[in-house]
Amino acid sequence: MAQEEETTYEAGQDNVQVMGLDIHNPVFGVSAATIVAFVFFTLVFKEQAAEFFGWLRPALTSKFDWVFLLAGNVFVLFSLALVVSPYGKIRLGGADAKPDYSYTGWFSMLFAAGMGIGLVFWGVAEPISHYGASLGGTAVEAGVRTDWAPLGAAVGDPDAARDLAMAATIFHWGLHPWAVYAVVALALAFFSFNRGLPLTMRSVFYPIFGEATWGPLGHIIDVLAVFATIFGLATSLGLGATQALGGLNYLFGVPVSDGMKVLLIIVITVFALISVVAGLDKGVKRLSEANMILAGALLVLVIIVGPTVAILTGFFDNLWAYAVNLPALSGIVGREDANFMQGWTAFYWAWWISWSPFVGMFIARISRGRTVREFIVCVLLIPTVVGAIWMSVFGGAALDQIMGDAMNGGGQALKDAALELKMFAMFEAFPLTGILSFVGIVLVIVFFVTSSDSGSLVIDAITAGGKTNAPTAQRVFWCILEGAIAIALLLGGGLAALQAAAIATGFPFAIVLMLMCVSIFLGLRAERKGK
Repeated sequence: MAQEEETTYEAGQDNVQVMGLDIHNPVFGVSAATIVAFVFFTLVFKEQAAEFFGWLRPALTSKFDWVFLLAGNVFVLFSLALVVSPYGKIRLGGADAKPDYSYTGWFSMLFAAGMGIGLVFWGVAEPISHYGASLGGTAVEAGVRTDWAPLGAAVGDPDAARDLAMAATIFHWGLHPWAVYAVVALALAFFSFNRGLPLTMRSVFYPIFGEATWGPLGHIIDVLAVFATIFGLATSLGLGATQALGGLNYLFGVPVSDGMKVLLIIVITVFALISVVAGLDKGVKRLSEANMILAGALLVLVIIVGPTVAILTGFFDNLWAYAVNLPALSGIVGREDANFMQGWTAFYWAWWISWSPFVGMFIARISRGRTVREFIVCVLLIPTVVGAIWMSVFGGAALDQIMGDAMNGGGQALKDAALELKMFAMFEAFPLTGILSFVGIVLVIVFFVTSSDSGSLVIDAITAGGKTNAPTAQRVFWCILEGAIAIALLLGGGLAALQAAAIATGFPFAIVLMLMCVSIFLGLRAERKGK
């Protein structure tokens, strides 16, 4: 295994054992103290927190939307360039390395960790939103959009508006987000498995900063990674709790209140703790595979009881619409759709970037033995296709209801439903409503658990200097803190606070990740030259 000759850092040096926690330099202390203080002040000063978060999100997305869009495009182009380059033959872990997991286990874990909760939450809600008002920047009738010509949907043409709505939805869950994950995961896997450096964010910048990577600069990088990870996770956990409680209310009449949301987060965090203590193979892997079975079952049920022909034929139409509109959707200049670009795309890119240390490190840990080309194709292209299938089934079924306003007025009920209830409102128009809704609730909860437990393992590794076998008490600490942040953000501003936190942590990390592309190139070039 090749290794940088100058590297003098050893994972775990200067670690201190305190109450069973493996404290690595200042990273653990600074991260934990800052986050605990954030939770405290958000809960104590809820009104001020709500006002602050309400200001923060539009302030960042309106001024720096171009940063997020530029970064997303860079990651896609860089990833695709690696696939066709000679560097694609390099194997993660060395020429003789063998994969640690089968394709089935690998795909299950990376997909469940990557965007599970989000797909369930937005699978129905997002296409409906784009079909109505979001793309033009002004409220218009369903099926009619404003005249931003580059996206080519004719004003007053419901079919064109439908195609554009599905293209925009797949855009937010396709190549761009998975390119973010692929860049971070590839960097971590390469510098850990091929260069023998600790599995932590600072390691990937060694080709640029050299020995300074192990000093204060490296501490800052790792602390930023912890902040981005835990606030990005909290956003998803908050969305998941809101949707699960909405579904329980819809199905069983469970009251929707802040107290019930807090109780639900606590209960699910307990399940996540059990999985975390069990470890990667016994806990996270098994839950991830169970997730995929549940998700597949729900997908098949919706195809069977929903508008089957429209769903099956619509998938290819949606992929074509995505391909045709991709240049305009990813463009930076000349945009006349501020509501869509800032309120949706910039937020999503910040959300994916804030998730990238977590998902990237998790994917890196399970990807030893893959070639760079195999790794990028599987992490970038296959999940994009699977995400397009999911959105085509759920979004396609929802739009079919709205456009036809069929099935006993289900279309109007679907349009009027709150975001977290749109999936359940769609199920109301189908046979087997109770079964579909129950499976949907269970799926949200299990995705909730897999996100929390795998995120805890990643934060644990970062704060322990790259160790993947840090004490169990430390994993438990971070798992509990994730739940506390989700509670604090929900009580201190709701959905707006969750989204603002993701954007605030994603913005500085967007710059870090673009610099990471340079580091990956330098590392792969040195590897190919045998250095």
